[in-house]
Amino acid sequence: MAIHELVAQTVAGLGYELVELERSAGGTLRVTIDFPWEAGEEERSVNVEDCERVTRQLQYTLEVENIDYKRLEVSSPGIDRPLRGEKDFERFAGEVIDVTLKAPMGAAAAGQVAANRRKFRGTLQRADAGWEIAWNDEPPAPQPGQKRVKKKEPATVQVLGFTLDEVKDARLAPIVDFKGRKRAGVQE
Repeated sequence: MAIHELVAQTVAGLGYELVELERSAGGTLRVTIDFPWEAGEEERSVNVEDCERVTRQLQYTLEVENIDYKRLEVSSPGIDRPLRGEKDFERFAGEVIDVTLKAPMGAAAAGQVAANRRKFRGTLQRADAGWEIAWNDEPPAPQPGQKRVKKKEPATVQVLGFTLDEVKDARLAPIVDFKGRKRAGVQE
């Protein structure tokens, strides 16, 4: 059995899902876990006890299966959680994400963005033929003490449609809000 399948099966048996598995050249095995998600369910976060529970079980399983590793690290996905499949995109629709495409936009962008651009940050939305990301190239708000520049016209919202086959990497944008991460559309 391949190590990925073994780890995924062990993690699933404990009630979690495998988000990412990385094996470094130095012998470190990094396992990222999360709770499985179903539409309409309340979001749950992985805590230290969850990671400890999975670590103990994986240590036992890897020893029984005679898998060689030097160090095992089990963690939660964090604020820049990778988006891997259709279910992850559905789960985080409406959130700000960073997406890197496999190929640059080229002529498909119709001159709206640089032809060689592959990285985008914007709000993830469902589209008819897959997914889209919406953003505006408005400059960030000035820092305290900086002079404010009056804009003559608001930045236009740009939308890029894509399919999951075109995505090289997608992650939640690591936006730090010390009051807690807010879901899109939630008002205070």
